Amino acid sequence: MYRKKIFIIIILLGVGFGLFFVLRFYQIFFWDNTSFENKYSYIFIDSEDNIDSLAIKLDPILKSTSNFLAVAKKKGYSKSIRIGKYRIEKGMSNNDIINALWSQRLTSNVVFNNQERLQDLANRISLQIEADSLELITAFQDSTFLTQNGFTLENALSMYLPNSYNAFWDTTPEEFRNLMLKSYKRFWNKDRMKKVKKLGLTPNEVYILASIVYKETIKKDEQSIIAGLYLNRLRKRMKLQADPTVIYAKKKESNNFDLIIKRVLYKDLLLKSKYNTYRYRGLPPGPICMPDLSTIDSVLNPKLHTYLYFVASPLKPGYHLFAKNLREHKKNKKIYTQWLDKQNLYR
Repeated sequence: MYRKKIFIIIILLGVGFGLFFVLRFYQIFFWDNTSFENKYSYIFIDSEDNIDSLAIKLDPILKSTSNFLAVAKKKGYSKSIRIGKYRIEKGMSNNDIINALWSQRLTSNVVFNNQERLQDLANRISLQIEADSLELITAFQDSTFLTQNGFTLENALSMYLPNSYNAFWDTTPEEFRNLMLKSYKRFWNKDRMKKVKKLGLTPNEVYILASIVYKETIKKDEQSIIAGLYLNRLRKRMKLQADPTVIYAKKKESNNFDLIIKRVLYKDLLLKSKYNTYRYRGLPPGPICMPDLSTIDSVLNPKLHTYLYFVASPLKPGYHLFAKNLREHKKNKKIYTQWLDKQNLYR
């Protein structure tokens, strides 16, 4: 009888321990291990990450990092970490999380616009994919790549069209550069190329002119007018005399693109720079910024008129006063300079 009781107790203890381990196993593998309130959270795994550094990244969003590590080791994930961007949904178990980190790599939504230089673009992109700005600028400025694809170091920015792109977190600088080249070729389709040829320009020259137009006005309804005006000047072999190119030249000369220039002075017009369109005829060697796609299309679809001159309108901020000849322009300019003097804008 005594032995029977001992046997029953042993069995009950065995069952108890068994149930405990089954429950513990189920808890570690299949219970919710997320600790955030939103519907999901993102994790970025870099090429230098290991299971320990990943655990540090996951710690703020998990209830138990140790449980995650236990499951990762059991499933073999700790030895096969995969680089990328991943989404962890609220309520996921450790098993779900590891399965997601194994097979549900996401793309990043890479967005950029209005950059003035390749360096600025590289800095912007480095915030959205794993590659750092130095790696990116090296790829962007690669002379072999540029020559093979019809670009120079000065006009290389023309290849990058502001938009939203899908790229994996671990996209290499070369892969990103090639993605941009494919986008460039798609943009310059047959329809646009017909318009380019009609203007007597190249796609890169259209981009350069669009960058000047973009800097001249943010008013979409005026961009095609200004584009038509500059095209008129180019046809007549007149200097463009665009203030934004002088501002760019001054920034480039000082190597300070954070420089704030409120007003172009007469002495600035003497600056010896190919970007100074008051001194040199034709388009500058490269774009002075990254124009919107709509601005590029404004150059491709310019308003037909006979305007040759324009100046900012003090009565209608953001817009301009246009003139067909120098006499009209001098009148408009006098209105503008008198207003500038009243505002004390000397730089």
